[in-house]
This record gives sequence, structure tokens and C-alpha cells, in this order.
Amino acid sequence: MSIRLHWFLPTSGDGRTIVERFHANRSAGPAAQRDPDLEYLAQVARAAERQGFEGVLTPTGTWCEDAWLTTAALIRETTRLKFLVAFRPGVISPTLAAQMAGTFQRLSGGRVLLNIVTGGDAVEQRRFGDWHDHDARYARTDEFLTIVRGVWSGEPFTFTGEHLRVEGATTLAAPDPVPPIYFGGSSPAALPVAARHADVYLTWGEPPAQVAEKIGKVRELAGDRPIRFGVRLHTISRDSSAEAWAEAQKLLDALSREQVEKAQAQLAASESVGQQRMVALHGGRYGGGVRALEIHPNLWAGVGLVRGGAGTALVGSHEEVADLIEEYHSAGVTEFVLSGYPHLEEAYWFGDGVRPELARRGLLADVPALRRPSHPERNVAAL
Repeated sequence: MSIRLHWFLPTSGDGRTIVERFHANRSAGPAAQRDPDLEYLAQVARAAERQGFEGVLTPTGTWCEDAWLTTAALIRETTRLKFLVAFRPGVISPTLAAQMAGTFQRLSGGRVLLNIVTGGDAVEQRRFGDWHDHDARYARTDEFLTIVRGVWSGEPFTFTGEHLRVEGATTLAAPDPVPPIYFGGSSPAALPVAARHADVYLTWGEPPAQVAEKIGKVRELAGDRPIRFGVRLHTISRDSSAEAWAEAQKLLDALSREQVEKAQAQLAASESVGQQRMVALHGGRYGGGVRALEIHPNLWAGVGLVRGGAGTALVGSHEEVADLIEEYHSAGVTEFVLSGYPHLEEAYWFGDGVRPELARRGLLADVPALRRPSHPERNVAAL
């Protein structure tokens, strides 16, 4: 099966350092060098579209702009790019979510993908008024997705669960096509939910062998139900391996020991099993040079020293990065959600360097041709 490539919208700001720090406490990091205003995000979206990415992930949390509103504003700034909208099922009605997704599909011409983020940080969840514990949040997500799919059936849907209840839930019309559900989670509470509901199971960028093991568990739980697999990674790709690792060294040099220690203290307290696995990859090691954080050939864990969530990066020449993508593909991964610092420039580095190499290897899925934009002058990316 061919692979699909997605990029990332930096809705908390962007820059030449790891500006996001860790998701639940943006105040712990420096101010972004580039504010996430609509014009900059439109540049990133248009760059992703121009470079052949199928979609862009837009994150969720109190540390960034709202994903629904941001992506809706970008529909008219793009022509075929899909928007992987992340949202938290514990802070929105499932019927409202089904309605919003259906409206988005109609207004965009079928360009919404849904990323369900159950939430693994109790501090962040309580900011939204959610006081459920870890396992209860996943049980609620199970009910939430049951309701959403029931509402999309086109018939009034009634459901009574432990956490959620609806009666005669319906919307104007079922979305066409039905948006695929992207879902992540590494805990025993999360994997059965993924097996029952996910169209694409997403995992953060652990080494390929660990990803393959996780894929095997989800496949076993899913049985005959078809499910695809994706991985969330950063990327630093250059014409030579030395140039790429020099860029990674710059990101590392911009971090202070105090920043790393503060970030690691917070990340270590996360309830997320996936986050715990990310932290275990580097163990908070700081010092020893950039290659000391290379946990697998061309897989670098330095981003995770200060950033929550996706903490690893593909680092190397365009051919080396393509090699590692091919290794993940051999493990069962068909969707890659990528990002880089800064997101505008890195979209071009990857699109110009790695994407043609993947195409030469016959790995890329077809992406619909880019339609002529209505405002060509607005599609020139300012680097």
C-alpha cells in the first residue's frame, strides 16, 4: 500500500527553535518568532499543498488557536488540501461534533479529517472543565465515537451510556464522504477504542520495531475490521547528512539545561502512556552532542527534551530520510504526519528533497492535481 504525507499547522506560533515547548504550558517557552496569524498559517498551508502533502494536522489545546475555526478560515486559501482537525471529545457534544464535521465537509468539498484527542494531561483537561480520570476519558471517547457514527447514519440516533446520552440525535445531512477518524493512544484503555473506531491509528515516532509491535496489538484487537496506521514525526532533511545534523545541533544548542529540566519534570507527570514512552526514549539526557540523542539510525529524540507529544525527528540526507520512511512503511505505516522548524521552510526542504525520492521508489499515493488558484498572487510563499 502506498504512503500518504501530511504536514502540520503551527497554530501556537513558529520559529527556528522548538517554540512550542510542551503543550500544556506554553508560558514555559519563549515567545514565537512568527505569530500564528491567518496570513502566516495560509502560507504554510499553501506551501504544504504546493509540495504535494495531502493534508495538514491542526492541534488542539489551550496552548494554541482553536483547530475548527482556524481550518475553516483556510478553506478558501487552498484548493485541495485536507485539514486533519484535532479536537477533544470530552469538551464538545458528540452531536455537535458530527454536525460541525458534516458542515465542514459540505463547505470544503470533502476536505476534513478528524483527529480524536482523548487527552493524557489532567492539568490541561481540567482547564476545559474535564475531571474524568485517564481510563474514564477513553471509555467516554468510545461512547462519543459510537454516537458520532450513529448520527452520521442519517437516521435519528438514541444512545445511553455511562458517560453520554442522546435521544433522537440527527443533523441536516450525513457528511459525504464520511470523514475518516484518526485516533491515538498507547494505554490498555486506548487500544480497544482504536480497534473499534479508528480508520487510522496514529502513534508518535518511536523506533520502527516498537511501532511495529504496537501495530500488531491494534491489528489483533481489530480482527477483520480494516484499519490503517500512521506515525507523527518531525523532519530535518538536507542535501547531505552533515547539513541535516548541523541543523539538529542548532535546535539543541538553543535549549538550556534549565528549560530541559523544567520540561522533563512536567512531562514525566503526564498520565499519557504514549508520553511516558516518548520520555523513555531519551531519558532526559542533555549533553554529549546531537548524536547522543540518535535512538535509531537517523531518528533523533532531541525535540522531546522540551516538547510534549511528538518528540522525535527524521534527520539526515533526503535519501536517508526516505530510507527511514521506507522502514516505517515496511512495519505497516502508510500515513506520515510531519512537521519541522520553521514549518514553512521545512515543508519545502522535505517536498523538494524527500518527496521525489519516495516517488522514485514507487511509495507515494496519488494526490489530486492542484487546481488553478483563484488568486495566484496569494500562493507565493514568502521565505
